[in-house]
Parts: sequence; C-alpha cells; structure tokens
Amino acid sequence: MLSTIENTRLHPIATAPANSLEAQVGNTPLIRLRNTAVAHHIPDTVAIYAKAEWFNPSGSVKDRAALNIIRTAEANGQLQPGMTLLDSTSGNMGIAYAMLGAARGYHVKLTLPSNASPERITILKAYGAELILTDPLEGSDGAIVVARELAAADPSLYYANQYNNSANWQAHTKSTAPEIWQQTQGQITHFVAGLGTSGTFTGTTRRLKQFNPNIQAIAMQPDSPFHGLEGLKHMPSALKPGIYDEDVADEQVTVRTEEAHAMAHFLARNEGLFVGISAAASVVASLNVAKTLDEGVVVTILPDNGFKYLSDKLWR
Repeated sequence: MLSTIENTRLHPIATAPANSLEAQVGNTPLIRLRNTAVAHHIPDTVAIYAKAEWFNPSGSVKDRAALNIIRTAEANGQLQPGMTLLDSTSGNMGIAYAMLGAARGYHVKLTLPSNASPERITILKAYGAELILTDPLEGSDGAIVVARELAAADPSLYYANQYNNSANWQAHTKSTAPEIWQQTQGQITHFVAGLGTSGTFTGTTRRLKQFNPNIQAIAMQPDSPFHGLEGLKHMPSALKPGIYDEDVADEQVTVRTEEAHAMAHFLARNEGLFVGISAAASVVASLNVAKTLDEGVVVTILPDNGFKYLSDKLWR
C-alpha cells in the first residue's frame, strides 16, 4: 500500500515554455478517497484514488486531448494560422478547444446539444466560440452528425473529429498513464474510467498495460440509452467512436444516473469534492470494484468539478 503519493511534475503533453498556458495541461493531483472507502466498509488494504482533472486550465480532462489534437494537426500542416477549428462537443471538449483556440489565434466553431448546461454555453461564449446548437433529443450523436455535414460543406475548416482522431487517445498515453504510474509508484492494480469518446480510457489503459499487463482495466458507461450522465455514451445504442476498441477493457460495467447523483452529493459532503456527474459515476464504479478486492490500488478519473452543473436540479 502507498505510504505517500508523489506529485512530481512530468513533462507536459507538448513542449511549451514553462510559463505558458499549454504547459499547465496535465500533472493533476491524485487524491485518495479515504472517507468514501471507510463509509462503504472498504478495508485499509484496498485504496481508491482519483485524478482531479479540474486542475487543468479549462477545468477538465479534455484539455489533454484538445492540446494533443491541436499540436498534432499543426505539426501535420492540417491546422494553420487563420483557420477555423470545427468539432462536436457535449461541453468540456469544446471549452478546451475554445480556450486553446483563443490562446493560439484560431477561430473555434462547435456543434453541441441545445440542452448543454447554461454554464457551459456561457463559458464557450466567453472564449469567443461560435456555437451551433443541435436537437437535444439527439444528444451528442446529433451534434456529431451536424459537425460532419458542416465539414463536408466547407473543406477550409479543420475538422478535429475528436471521436475518430487518434491524437485524442494518444494524449493519455503521453500524459495521463505515466502520471498515474508515477503517482502510485507503480502499485496501481485497477483502472476505472467512463466512456465518452473513449479516449481517456483507451489511451490510459494501453499505456498502463505496457507498464504492467496485469493491471485490470474497467470501462464504465450508462446503464441505458436514456440517461443523465452528461459526457458519457451508452455504446450499444450510440454512434460508436472510431477510436473505441471494446477489446481494450478487461471488464465493462454500467452505472445508473440515480447512483451517480447520490454519489455526487456524498462526495461533496463527505470528501469535500464537488464533482461533475460523470466523475461521480466513475467513483460509483470504482467503489463497486473495490468491494470485490481484499487488497489493491484502484485509480479512476474525475473528468471535471461540479461548477458547470450548478443550474442542474440535482443541486437545488
């Protein structure tokens, strides 16, 4: 079991001056969920840790993928000064694009469901992103379809295409996985993450398996097509991302929206962690894994905090 957690800063995803915005992406803290474990009767020989991804500059794990997508496109000549970056988003990736686009001089055009939280829409507008709101009943899949149509109609746009862009998952092989390995001193036994684009789970798992093939990787998704876990996909009923590889996971688990809501309240009031709904769902899944173990180190990802969800009825 870990006696201490090392938070030594690793190299950022892409080389950048130490005082630049880009250099602040990654190297997020790893927090042990002690109170959660105790309250759910998890033995001391099993530790649950979570990566606090809201420490990234735009407030979510998506900064990692957005930065790597942009830097890769620049290196390949696909994204050049004066161009517009286009993509679909449910919120967080769009905010990451908008932040980095503002810093690097790109116009950002985004399609997103019109029922995205008011906080996310306001943040996107603050960064100057152009928003095209899509049918809320079609969710993130509807936004994808519209983005594809826009890209086909205007080849001058750079279509980042996060769901099918290998730079998405590669961001996590470069940063997230090495950070987890170092922060747990190589003692991680189980990795749990939710599936949206699947980039975080796929990239982190692939690299962790290179460090130690015995690490168990558990993919989490909503339990039904109609759910309230914003940012996550119910893969059997959704447009499957091109980067999604179901063979990467050792186990697939589901979480009900109600369970995630209850955990969000629990974490705020018992761990002092005010997290987003998908983050709470990841903790539910991690806790369920921990309950099956006699010893081990379970690590999960908390994609963002709860500040973008304040208008949600969950907190009223």
